[in-house]
Amino acid sequence: MVSISATETTEADVTTALSTVLDPEIRRPITELNMVRDIAFEGDGLVSVLIALTTSGCPLRDTITKDVTAAVVALPGVEAVRVDMTVMTPDERTELRTLLRGGIGEPVIPFAQPGNLTRVLAVSSGKGGVGKSTVTANLAVALAKQGLSVGVLDADIYGFSIPLMLGVTQNPTKVDDMILPPVAHGVKVISIGMFTPPGQPVVWRGPMLHRALQQFLADVFWGDLDVLLLDLPPGTGDIAISVAQLTPEAELLVVTTPQQAAADVASRAGVMAMQTRQRIAGVIENMSWLTQPDGSKLEIFGSGGGAQVAGSLSSTLGYDVPLLGQVPLEIQVREGGDTGVPLVASTVESPAQEALQGVATALGARKRGLAGRRLGLSPL
Repeated sequence: MVSISATETTEADVTTALSTVLDPEIRRPITELNMVRDIAFEGDGLVSVLIALTTSGCPLRDTITKDVTAAVVALPGVEAVRVDMTVMTPDERTELRTLLRGGIGEPVIPFAQPGNLTRVLAVSSGKGGVGKSTVTANLAVALAKQGLSVGVLDADIYGFSIPLMLGVTQNPTKVDDMILPPVAHGVKVISIGMFTPPGQPVVWRGPMLHRALQQFLADVFWGDLDVLLLDLPPGTGDIAISVAQLTPEAELLVVTTPQQAAADVASRAGVMAMQTRQRIAGVIENMSWLTQPDGSKLEIFGSGGGAQVAGSLSSTLGYDVPLLGQVPLEIQVREGGDTGVPLVASTVESPAQEALQGVATALGARKRGLAGRRLGLSPL
């Protein structure tokens, strides 16, 4: 790096400013990722910065250019900034992948490793149509708004809908065999829907489903997540079993409606946790009632289903399974899913938003800690 003009700002100052610029996909400083390749002072207050992108077709190069410009132009004596782009070599990309994987060259599932601090929550339901994906999308955004680092894996391979509900329009970026997930509303998102043509169904059987889930867990760069939400398909099929095998520490969230039929099926889905030795974090009752203009509640699907499921699972499993919340039926919830702006991300205040925020608060209350974990230390 060469400085060719004396200004109030030094190369070290520029480097420090650039350390505040995060790669929009990896969410780490571009200086830490060795993306800053040259800084030059061109005279008349012009500073040029050379940035190495992971791929030539990086979809967020304009975002990087804007962020670099904003960081550098704020320095004393800098009147203008020119951002030039180059592309990492294959060897540099290999070094980057190893860096991101914590020095491990081959992909592994980080959430299955000893000492993992990420809370994995698998959102399940006994049957379809209870609003499981809607709840997942809203919980993810609500947790991110609390300041947590959150990811969502759309494991509903046949009925994927998370990209639409979170408004994801950008495709993932591939760095050789590593996948960088797009970010929406502060949440990292990956889905099979990002890899299939519009309108194309996924026609896979058990082994292919397991392999797809394994790749999403291992090949995707999730970073240091506080919470990973998995949107499971309804029922107790292949994906639910694979989740138990690949992420044995995952907890289950059971989504149901007040309806008796839905509650009965949800209870069976929850009992599967006993066979897979997973813990159930709680039950969420969705579409609990429709609030009328006079303030009364119209219980379209009946009442008591969520409490029934929570009570049944508590009795069967031998520990308390709480009813985390009851989410009213509101048109704004549906509209948010259709527009890609979940209700909790909007400025609308409603009972449904309060209920979803309340569930997220209850789930986010468990802080990450080192209690009970091996630190790898030995006495002198």
